[in-house]
Amino acid sequence: MNQSDFATLHGVSRKTVTKWKERGWIVFAGNEVDVEASNALLKKYRRDGLPAAADPVTPMEKGNKRKTVTEAASEVTLGADESAAEVADKILTGAVDLLSFDEARRFKENYIGLKAQLEYDRDSGLVVDVAEVAKAVGSEYAKVRTRLLSIPAEQAPRLHRCKTPSEVQDILQEVITEALEELTRDGAGNPKQAV
Repeated sequence: MNQSDFATLHGVSRKTVTKWKERGWIVFAGNEVDVEASNALLKKYRRDGLPAAADPVTPMEKGNKRKTVTEAASEVTLGADESAAEVADKILTGAVDLLSFDEARRFKENYIGLKAQLEYDRDSGLVVDVAEVAKAVGSEYAKVRTRLLSIPAEQAPRLHRCKTPSEVQDILQEVITEALEELTRDGAGNPKQAV
């Protein structure tokens, strides 16, 4: 079939078929258009798929279905002696079908929507950055450590005057409780530090 016949088959102008040819959507067998292969490319790359007047393309057999990049990637693991580039090459050179225009657009829109949802959740305080939480917790642990390590130096003279182990225990209990209450007051008074 020549380009004019292919244009008639799809109900489009010859100029449109020429544009498809320039984009690489038309497959030729010699000087003739390979209708089935060209229809498959049109279905895959055109935003609206095949024009309505086109003959339906024969579907691939279900047992011989190729995998999308995402499906193939889920089955590949990074070995101890492999680099990420080698694994990416495995995914992309394997039996992988690239997404059609509509599927790629849907994935892109889903990604943009999920990203916007994450930003909203972060702004509303439903989600926090793990690094910020780790930094805040580390800062609080440092305060507790510093305060508890200062107790022996502060209380040594007082403990030295005690005559029984129960007196030492009572003083230590009182001092540790006081230090922990002081640390709790510091954290409660500063809402940025509370996580």
